[in-house]
Amino acid sequence: MPRGWSDARRVLCVRLDAMGDVLMTTPAIRALRESVRGREITLLTSAAGAAIARLAPEVDETIVYDAPWLKGGGISIESTAGASAATSRTAVDAALVDHAMIDLLRARGFDAAVIFTVYSQSALPAALFCRLAGVPLRTAHCREKPYGLLTTHVPETEPQHGVRHETRRQLDLAAAVGCHTRNERLSLSVPSDAAAHVRARLHALGIRPGDAWIALHPGATAPSRRYPSSSYADAARRIAARTGCTIVVTGDASERALADTVVRENHRAVSLAGELDLAQLCALIAAAPLLITNNTGPAHIAAACGTPVVVLYALTNPQHTPWMVANRTLSFDVPCRHCYRSVCPLGHHDCLRRVTPQEVANAACDLLAATGRAWSRPVAAPSIASHLVEEATA
Repeated sequence: MPRGWSDARRVLCVRLDAMGDVLMTTPAIRALRESVRGREITLLTSAAGAAIARLAPEVDETIVYDAPWLKGGGISIESTAGASAATSRTAVDAALVDHAMIDLLRARGFDAAVIFTVYSQSALPAALFCRLAGVPLRTAHCREKPYGLLTTHVPETEPQHGVRHETRRQLDLAAAVGCHTRNERLSLSVPSDAAAHVRARLHALGIRPGDAWIALHPGATAPSRRYPSSSYADAARRIAARTGCTIVVTGDASERALADTVVRENHRAVSLAGELDLAQLCALIAAAPLLITNNTGPAHIAAACGTPVVVLYALTNPQHTPWMVANRTLSFDVPCRHCYRSVCPLGHHDCLRRVTPQEVANAACDLLAATGRAWSRPVAAPSIASHLVEEATA
């Protein structure tokens, strides 16, 4: 372990991306936490990242900062000490936000900072913040020469020398400061009240324990990662016809119309779009025998909960496939793969559009048969849902 890291009790983890990115970082955060007795972890993240971080058992506190150097950056700062604590939010003028964040970090008195990024991002703005805030130890992957901004510099090797899975990349960064874990699975804790709510909602839909049902989440924030809704509807009809199961369609309030497209003219499909908060969505996915979705946050929730998942995987980037969970990953190979674009630059969406609904139905039925899962799993509240993954893959 590099000098000083064994004495670092208060560690700031920086992951300023979205929900799925935070979930894929939980094994590395666990490695940091387990490697030094009594270590406390604070996560500096986006608003979307903080929402899921509150369900991550490895995180003691979240600080929300929508950083201006990332897409969607804003000016609000939020500090949350524990999932049940009151949240304080300070909205500040854009010209003062950087100073406010530096002051906030300095007040916490962190011993070390670990800055998690994808290889297309620079860690240096966050490293500068941490240095100005007086955090004495700082590490990150970095392509540039960081000089005094990082005390443990891990040279960036991607993509020139291959691309690692996002989870492996972050585990490797933790290992660079001497931190390891034997449990490299994603993790997530489902609150008991969310599990109870989902049990009641499924009962109201006529889904009883032992009934045949699967979950389908057709949305994604990036248009380039959305399988066509008409194809989802066709796949859902095929799966229902072959299995007799009910298709429970999920999404946020903005995705109600998308969900309605899937359930329309499909008498075995029902929509809960816009009716579940994030914790309840996690509880539903944890209970589902199977999830079908795009390369988006719920796919990583499924991995954290041990739920088999069929992923319609847009070939925009290669490093976010389901991690350590039974899965079928579907895409159509195209010359423009790995474009890293939120909108298909060629307008054809062939990497997803050319996956047929029949292939989706086949993958779903094959995965259910291969995993030998009961149709309906208990809607429970595990303390760390990654334990369910071990049962699923044992």
